[in-house]
Amino acid sequence: MEKIKLEIIGLSYSQSQSGAYALILGETEGNRRLPIIIGGFEAQAIAIELEKIKPTRPLTHDLFRNFADKFGIVITEVIINKFHEGVFYSKLVCFDGEKTLEIDSRTSDAVALALRFHCPIYTYEQIMSTAGVIMNEDTQDEITDTEPDTEKDTQGQQDMFESHSLSELESMLSKAIENEDYEKASLIRDEIKRRK
Repeated sequence: MEKIKLEIIGLSYSQSQSGAYALILGETEGNRRLPIIIGGFEAQAIAIELEKIKPTRPLTHDLFRNFADKFGIVITEVIINKFHEGVFYSKLVCFDGEKTLEIDSRTSDAVALALRFHCPIYTYEQIMSTAGVIMNEDTQDEITDTEPDTEKDTQGQQDMFESHSLSELESMLSKAIENEDYEKASLIRDEIKRRK
């Protein structure tokens, strides 16, 4: 079965489920999108890696990566291989230097690990045709609104940082990372970037 390569398009609060997030994956060579509802912790694990925020202590997915590195195991690819009753299923394709093994995984964890191992994410045509959404010019604006740092989602929160000096913001950023408040750290980092 031919695989379709995917890339992360965006991550946003889910409009349909409270406390959940929508992870949007898109074809690298096409206009179809695969929206996947994931939990808050998984969304944070993906966002931290996308934003290149370095936590003071390794999070679960970072620990998994460190563990795999120590034992010479790499994830070569992630495949979203099943869609059943609204749930996506995935597998990690791992290589230990001698043999290739496949491990079942939740899709949110698989994507978080794909980011850490810098490996590609794939799915199959059957899944894209069943669960994919075709993007056109009218709906392209909607997908843009799903990116992690949209003005719509963060403007009110960023306003509270405007009265602080750059040095205060840098101190607040360090403290937020130390307290493992990565959502706040991301907002502070964005305000620092905006000023520079």
